[in-house]
Amino acid sequence: MILRLPLLAASAIATTLFATAVPVVAAAAPVATPASASEPVSEEDKELLELFRQSDEASLRRNPLNGLFRGDMRYADRLGDYVSDAYMAAEKIAVESDLGALAEIDRSKLNPTNQIAYDVFKWQSELNLKGFAPDLLATTVVQPVDHFQGFHTFYPSLASGEGAAPFKTVADYENNLKRHRDYVVMVDRWIERFRQGMAAGVVEPKLIVNNMIEQIDAQIAQGVEGSIFYGPVKSFPADISSADQQRLRAETAAVIRDGIIPAYKRFGNFLKTEYLPAARDSVGLVGLKGGDRLYAHLIEVHTTLPLKAEDVHQLGLQEVARITAEMEKIKTQVGFKGSLAEFFVYLREDPKFQPKNAEWLRDEYFRIGKRVDQRIPEQFTLLPKSPLEIKAVEPYREKSEAGGSYQSGTPDGSRPGIFYFNTYDLKSRTTPGMETLYLHEAVPGHHFQISLAQENEALPAFMRFGGNTAFVEGWALYAETLWKDLGMETDPYQRFGGLSDEMLRAMRLVVDTGIHAKGWSRDQAIQYMLTHSNIGRTDATAEVERYIAIPGQALAYKIGALTILRLKDKARKELGDRFDPRAFHAQALDTGALPMTVLEAKIDDWIQRTRAGH
Repeated sequence: MILRLPLLAASAIATTLFATAVPVVAAAAPVATPASASEPVSEEDKELLELFRQSDEASLRRNPLNGLFRGDMRYADRLGDYVSDAYMAAEKIAVESDLGALAEIDRSKLNPTNQIAYDVFKWQSELNLKGFAPDLLATTVVQPVDHFQGFHTFYPSLASGEGAAPFKTVADYENNLKRHRDYVVMVDRWIERFRQGMAAGVVEPKLIVNNMIEQIDAQIAQGVEGSIFYGPVKSFPADISSADQQRLRAETAAVIRDGIIPAYKRFGNFLKTEYLPAARDSVGLVGLKGGDRLYAHLIEVHTTLPLKAEDVHQLGLQEVARITAEMEKIKTQVGFKGSLAEFFVYLREDPKFQPKNAEWLRDEYFRIGKRVDQRIPEQFTLLPKSPLEIKAVEPYREKSEAGGSYQSGTPDGSRPGIFYFNTYDLKSRTTPGMETLYLHEAVPGHHFQISLAQENEALPAFMRFGGNTAFVEGWALYAETLWKDLGMETDPYQRFGGLSDEMLRAMRLVVDTGIHAKGWSRDQAIQYMLTHSNIGRTDATAEVERYIAIPGQALAYKIGALTILRLKDKARKELGDRFDPRAFHAQALDTGALPMTVLEAKIDDWIQRTRAGH
């Protein structure tokens, strides 16, 4: 694992252009009971749950931001470490201790849900332990941040007054100030780590460094009162006294002026004068010392399967060819006479496929959401209680963000889930595919999967709040395949947009492995995406630079979705008339994000029980 951010949602939260709550599904829809609610509890079950509880409590002390994202404020006065040797050592000791305690529990005496929890905990712990191998750790700790998932992009949103950190009481504001002081220390530790990497010959690509420099300079340029960190003190709850307001405003300005901005200047100057000249020209892990071993590990981390890069690359090529054939059919259907490449240009450049303005984009997503809600009960009985909001990505981060993203809410619904849409460079945001994007990021994609896991109190915390990319993103991509069942993509251009999104995930298999295992350049990767899809250059550039920053993550979407589709097809064939998509979806969603091997074992067991009439 790359220990760059705590194990929480990596998307930043901050001030938004538009913010309106929308209902997710009709309130009258039936809700299934969590699988473990009525299961027997043995002494072994109790031992396992106690192990999970102790492990989670210890993890929250080491990783306090995880608690803050859950709404647990016990450790909200600290940011956490995440960078030092002491932190790494403590994390490794904790994993080894957890595995030792787990081995003492007889799995065969656990109830079915806890057997799944046992398997997930074992899989995750063993994979985490692999990440602490000396050769892997030597390549990860010396690259503590990058332009896509660095604390310098995540933390400002957290602290903005519009993010996960609450600002309801004086204590909330004081906790924020304490976290700011920790943040200043953290920024200086990044410099230390990067210098260690320079000495070892393990450095980031120049492309990533230049992007980070631009991000840091942009935040410095905000000044004090224009800083996103100043956001919480621009307004206060009515019950905070005038004296406290004045004091907190002054202290916030002081920590920005005397702490954060100077730290940013030190970091930015280091990147410009020392690190950039030493950074590498290559963009893939294939050009990094120890990069091949790291990439193999990251493929397993993100897909949950020990796949070979070459096999993934070939699968991607096959999927690109299949989807291209489907695109040709749509092109013929709408009567376009040119080549597919010309059709891509037509969709990218014709004004009728561009949003009229940001407000229109927002309103259209509301309309899409209402249409989806009407059909959800046909496919789902297990529904989240958490509300969903639709918001535009904030201007300070919109340039490097994707067209859409999701930020999870809190389990109690006090902070809703958020579907973000991007209004940057509107001419590059084509309207075909908007329906598919909503299915993926919102309903029934990320919002369903993440919210249902969090809300299921029968699950241990690591399954409610943790997960793996293959399931989380695989489910969201699988949700796109429900377009016909949910009344979406009735227009051929919207269907083409759906194919375009599927093509994006297929191209990722080709491009990510091309960059990190075959030595593809940034421009080569961008051109491949432009040639095989109607994605705009702005989005293609952001996508490729994301793959460069977080190797292997982009592979998980297609690998996870193909696994879920294969299991659904298997269930349909074996169950025949007994197959109910609502029951399949409940089985897939009621135990959180499972590794692919654990998910397959669970579905196989469900198929056998259903055939037996249980």
